Amino acid sequence: MRKTTFYLLLVATLVALAQSKVGETQDLAGEAGNTVQVVRHLEAARRIAGSQWRTTADFLCGPNPDPGNAAASPLLAPTRIFDNLYALGRSRTVVYAITTGDGIILIDAGYPDQVESVLLPGLRRLGLDPADIRYVIVAHGHRDHYGGARYLQERYGASIVLSGADWELLQRDGADLADAADQRPPDRDLVAEEGQPIVLGDVAVTLVLIPGHTPGALGLVFPVKDGEQTHMAGLFGGTILITSRISDAGLQQYLASLEHYAAVVREIGVDVEIQNHPIIDNMAAKLVRLEARTAGMAHPFVVGTDAYQDFLGVISACTEAEVARRSGG
Repeated sequence: MRKTTFYLLLVATLVALAQSKVGETQDLAGEAGNTVQVVRHLEAARRIAGSQWRTTADFLCGPNPDPGNAAASPLLAPTRIFDNLYALGRSRTVVYAITTGDGIILIDAGYPDQVESVLLPGLRRLGLDPADIRYVIVAHGHRDHYGGARYLQERYGASIVLSGADWELLQRDGADLADAADQRPPDRDLVAEEGQPIVLGDVAVTLVLIPGHTPGALGLVFPVKDGEQTHMAGLFGGTILITSRISDAGLQQYLASLEHYAAVVREIGVDVEIQNHPIIDNMAAKLVRLEARTAGMAHPFVVGTDAYQDFLGVISACTEAEVARRSGG
């Protein structure tokens, strides 16, 4: 390519980028209901997001995000993400399996009517025996997360872990489903307490209470292995995908939980980000990079401690934007 052509292309690219930035600012100011305060929070979210978390900001900062029908989203090809961490389920509602020397810890259990069609086949494709499941930690008490827990509890004797507040949520849900045996939540079992990790074999899962999405949502932190290296993974298990469905008080509680969780994971040194609703974190792109990874290449799920804090900062800024929308400030 001649130099003149190259420079013309370069200038055109830079102009297009500048125009897109101007367009973004105009869009922020022009959206219905976007006061100066709302725009300030939206701009903060995009600034924190950079390119790495742009998908997160674009989705969560919108006034009416569309999560789609997660129950019918494409199946996720069962995948080993780290030496001791596996992902399965659906592309928008992921179940994780942590393997230890003494059995398996499952994070969430998928939908109640998809245990035999999705959850169990996924485990078996990974070479994991459902009979080895010792704990199912349910990140929060909604049916798309606890759905398969009763089956695993009754069939394999797995211990089910939820916070006390979300056990109460399940109890109310169970009363509504008294006539639907295949939809009922698990029997009350282990109560998650912050400061009391779930330990199995060589893995300890740190539990952090993050109320807001539900009264007892949980953040989970645990070690993952990549050859000789150990990283710390964090799963913020109560992400609010549609803030308009949450009360004003719930949003304030959520903001406090984000701040608390961020402080805990900063101290622990979390550098791996995973989600049980990965619609907001480009998981699909990371899986593509993981499949193409060769020796010596960086692991796509290892984002670094600062970037993980930025991820949480984007969620917080988008939530602040929703609070400002409601107040009209």
